[in-house]
Amino acid sequence: MAIEATLAPASDTSRPPEGRREVVYRHSVVVRVTHWVNVLVISLLLMSGLNIFNAHPELYWGKFGANFDFAWLAMGSVHTAAGAAHGVLRLGGLAFDTTGVLGVSAGPHGTRLYQGFPAWSTLPSWRDLATARRWHFFLAWIFVANGLVYLLMGLANGHLRRDLAPTISELSPANMGRSILDHIKLKHPTGEAAKRYNVLQKLAYVVVALILLPLMVLTGLAMSPGFDAIAPWLLDLFGGRQSARSLHFICANLLVLFAIIHVTEVFLAGVLNEVGSMITGRYALPRDRQA
Repeated sequence: MAIEATLAPASDTSRPPEGRREVVYRHSVVVRVTHWVNVLVISLLLMSGLNIFNAHPELYWGKFGANFDFAWLAMGSVHTAAGAAHGVLRLGGLAFDTTGVLGVSAGPHGTRLYQGFPAWSTLPSWRDLATARRWHFFLAWIFVANGLVYLLMGLANGHLRRDLAPTISELSPANMGRSILDHIKLKHPTGEAAKRYNVLQKLAYVVVALILLPLMVLTGLAMSPGFDAIAPWLLDLFGGRQSARSLHFICANLLVLFAIIHVTEVFLAGVLNEVGSMITGRYALPRDRQA
């Protein structure tokens, strides 16, 4: 769950020599280690999860997902009268041709694969539900342990309260609007403003670290029949195993969306400085535009 940084204390008023940028200690060792563990583990969890999904590429709401239950999302293939295969993604009552990506994709040695997600996106690359489940469950416990370290340390050192919790003034319509406008203009903070998160960053990190990721864990446990005896209330909480599976899939896609936006922002803000700070802990503040 380590996604963001422990920012430099506001009391740090040291200034670098003229012409040089101020360097602050931005990421603690715990944040850096848990961040990179998460990058690896979540990537592999996603890939193994896609292999599991391919075993039954349909999603339902409710308890059963069988007989006459309506699949709100389905991936598959259809054949034309001429025998050509097309991949199809069905979302509610809509159908999209996804040939080459979803439903029908390129396989080894020029063959075609008829499955939900393509082989390059899954772990293992071939269809193997048992192996994918073993990978998924093993990685899931590493993810949980890593997340607990991050959360407990964040509570102990005040990082969650100090750096992530938005203040009332930050949540004001004027400040929210200004932050949204800055993001639309691709305007990144400089100088002193770069030492702290803006309100949109705080809200995004809070939603991901404290809502989406824990929800991924809980819906994952709700899908496991072996966990029923420990927490039978989970099935009632999510409205059944199929609803939990659908929520698990939705949360995973929201995390992918967050990752795409996050990586894009890293490149726009200066990839060497941003990634370097997540390796060394030290961040060179962008010069104030008025300087």
